Amino acid sequence: MATRANVTLGLGANWRQFALLVLVNAFVGAMVGVERSVLPTLAESEFGVTSSRATLTFLIAFGLTKAASNFVAGDLADRLGRKRILVAGWLAGLPVPLLLIYATDWTWIGVANLFLGVNQGLAWSATVIMKIDLVGPRRRGLAMGLNEFAGYVAVAAAALGAGYLAAAHGPRPAPFLIAAVAAVAGLVLSAAFVEDTGDHVALERSMADAALEGGPGAFPPETLRRFKMASWGHPALLGANQAGLVNNLNDGVAWGLIPVFLAHAGLGGTEIGWIAAVYPAVWGLGQLGTGALSDQWGRRPLIVFGMLVQGLGLLGFALAGGLGGWIASAVALGIGTAAVYPTLIAQVSDVVSPTDRATAVGVYRLWRDLGYVVGAVVAGTLADAVGYEVAIASVAVLTAVSGVAARLLLPSASATDATSDG
Repeated sequence: MATRANVTLGLGANWRQFALLVLVNAFVGAMVGVERSVLPTLAESEFGVTSSRATLTFLIAFGLTKAASNFVAGDLADRLGRKRILVAGWLAGLPVPLLLIYATDWTWIGVANLFLGVNQGLAWSATVIMKIDLVGPRRRGLAMGLNEFAGYVAVAAAALGAGYLAAAHGPRPAPFLIAAVAAVAGLVLSAAFVEDTGDHVALERSMADAALEGGPGAFPPETLRRFKMASWGHPALLGANQAGLVNNLNDGVAWGLIPVFLAHAGLGGTEIGWIAAVYPAVWGLGQLGTGALSDQWGRRPLIVFGMLVQGLGLLGFALAGGLGGWIASAVALGIGTAAVYPTLIAQVSDVVSPTDRATAVGVYRLWRDLGYVVGAVVAGTLADAVGYEVAIASVAVLTAVSGVAARLLLPSASATDATSDG
């Protein structure tokens, strides 16, 4: 543990702010969770959209703005402060439930997801960066595990709750009231109680710059060169970015395509809600262990394992029949994603200077969330052309290939800083 004036790095010293940020990120997760069990099936039932590619346009809108917002969040958090970015994210989230409730055609669903992408990109990025700032370099994996646990357990709870509300009261407006409550609560907590972490960054920089080995070091000042450096300037960053993109490509399939596939297979809203909830629930709960394990075992083993297990889970959706088989596939997909998700962000943080961390994480999250766009285009086109099963199986193969690429590109050990015990 290290101190500078009244600032201390470490989870124990900063647990109050850390716990508050965990709660805030749970509200961020709830915002997106309500869509996972309800929104894809609305395309045909309420708006008459039957093409898979057209249905998934909401994911393209979401992925583009979330990816861009991630990059902006990382860059501006270094310049303007983390808290301002967090509050801006919540302001962008306020219109989302109203647009979803009162939409009269599918275009307005796309507009709502433009705002949702900004909300998720700014608010989730800020909570990620601030937690890493607080805990110090030796507990990055644990910090990301707790952050993603809170976010994705909330995704699961909101998806399940939305499924039940849709079954009991119809698909609108009841399910989207969950998002309305989350947006207001997240904004109030962030504006009134969250504190910025700039002093923690300054402390860690004073301790850590000389200790970083094997990474790209400080980024050059120009925005384009910073982007290139954080994208492929080091094999570990390239390995993490490609794995993140493919991870969210298959998450987009799970979010936007699989519920429609299940509905066409004869499942009702409550059953789809359970499957939509099981996947992020296992994902969220699993991150309580995987983030901390990556601090002990290294990042690469968990990332490679996770990508391969994700591929198996997706293949299970394509090949299994019946509710039991699909729930088992959702569990496998959740286990694989839990191994990958917090570990990739920690891997990126390992190999850059503390003052470049927000930018590097922002660039990683940009590439990761472009996976939603790629997934919507590729999976939607394949589903229309050759059917749901082939589309899902193709993404399963791509996910396994990404795991092999991660094995080749990522370092065998993490370049964490040894100057603080967290």
